[in-house]
This record gives sequence, C-alpha cells and structure tokens, in this order.
Amino acid sequence: MTYRAGFVSFVGRPNVGKSTLMNALVGEKVAITSSKPQTTRHAIRGILHREDGQLVIVDTPGIHRPRTLLGQRLNDLVQSTLADVDVIALCIPATDTVGPGDRYIAKSLESFGRARKIALVTKTDVATSTQIAERLLEVSELGEWESIIPVSGITGEQLDIVVRELISLMPESEPLYPSEDSTEQTLEVRIGELIREATLEGVSDELPHSIAVTIDEMGDREDGLLQIFANVWVERDSQKGIIIGKGGQKLKGIGQEARVGIEKLLDRRVYLALQVKVSKEWQRDPKKLDKLGL
Repeated sequence: MTYRAGFVSFVGRPNVGKSTLMNALVGEKVAITSSKPQTTRHAIRGILHREDGQLVIVDTPGIHRPRTLLGQRLNDLVQSTLADVDVIALCIPATDTVGPGDRYIAKSLESFGRARKIALVTKTDVATSTQIAERLLEVSELGEWESIIPVSGITGEQLDIVVRELISLMPESEPLYPSEDSTEQTLEVRIGELIREATLEGVSDELPHSIAVTIDEMGDREDGLLQIFANVWVERDSQKGIIIGKGGQKLKGIGQEARVGIEKLLDRRVYLALQVKVSKEWQRDPKKLDKLGL
C-alpha cells in the first residue's frame, strides 16, 4: 500500500465553515468556531491519521479586505501558508451565491502553481438541493479544479470522500507527525482560543475584532484544580464595560462557558480567573500586536 502525506489548506471568505470542517476531519476541536466572521487568527494545523496516509490540515484566517494592521497581517499569513502546501481547498458555502470575494480568491490561487486545487461546497446541511446544485455549477466556472465536493462539517456528509480525495493528491511520504498528535498548537494557545471563543459568543456583534486573549499564569492548586489566570483585551473602556456586563454577570457567564471547554480539552477540573483590560487601538499598533502574539 502506498502511503501519502502532506499539507492541505482551506481558504475562503470569513465564516464559510473552514474551522468547522477541519475539526470534523481531525475528530476533535483544534480550531475555535464562531458565528462571527474572521474568528481564526492563526494558521492552525490539525493532523488527520489514516492507514494509507496523513493529512496536515492548515486552517487559515478568512481572506478579506484589511482595514487594520491586524487584518493585513492575517492576509499575509494566508499568503505565506498557501505558498508551502500541497493542496489548496477553496471553501464556498452552499447557502451563498458566489460573489466578487469568491472570484477574487479563486483568481488569486492561480499564483500558487505548486499546489493542486479542489473546491468544497460547504454547509450543505443547511442548504436546499437546489442551492447545492446552483453552487456546484457556479464553482465549476471559477477555475480548474481536481474535484468539486459538496460537504457538511456538521453532519459529516461526504467527509470520507473529501479525505480520500485529499490523500490521493498528496505526495508519497512517510508520516510527518507521530500518530498520537492531533495538532501542533500549545495547550496555552488552545486555552486562550477557547476563552476568546466564549467571549465572541457572549458579546454583541461590534466587538469580535477588538478582542484578544493572553494567559498570565497556569499552575496546579493544592486542591487538585488547575488554576488559570487570563486577560481579555479590548480597545476601549466602553468595550470593557460590555464584556463585564451589569454586576459582572456577562464576564461570569463567559468564564463559565470557557471553563467547560477547557475542562473538556484537558479532562480535569479547572479554576479560571478572567480580567478584562484595555489596550487602546491594539489592532493598529505593531508592538501591541507582537505582545498579543499576533
């Protein structure tokens, strides 16, 4: 049996289901998901193991027109990632008509000549059969694809076909990661992302891009709990008030939601302490972005 291994990157506009699809393929939560666009801020590697191959899935931020230094850095991250992968998978949701953003991204993929390209029509679980058929036709006209596959990361429909196709497009290779690895992210990064995910879901629409999370300290307590002290960063005092909420209730709810996710990840009980801090205009300040790991 020929063993194949390599790197695939999911690309597309923000909020087209890339992170959900990656988590479904890997079989565990390695990337946070949110209904808010531009949730992903790192090139997150999830690792899928099969008898005949290994896929290293690189989930990237959604490509968008940047308005801040952070936005530009995220776009630059996508470009550098795509230059190194074996396969690029363009994701377009079945529920949305192909638009200028999709066409721009599809055209830009032509500059990455070494990578083979497939297209994935995502979110088929919430689309009608007519929408799916229309999207498959539209996507076929966007470029030259090795294959076009409708798929749902939520229900798992056609995931096995996606895996087979991706492995078949990879070069012959020994495994790139040990069989027990599912991601190369550190625990600290994964915990910070779970806190950010809970914050994104707990606040109103105007805040997502203004939220960052850092971990101050992690360590064992005498009672056996892992204690985590973390900071939620925003850009303005008014945003701080929104996250804390009346009498601190909003922040308390965010902390409870994040703790559930962290305890599930670590399989142990956790004490989580959150502080909300203001760093004015951090999305536009290179030194502040560096400090926040962005």
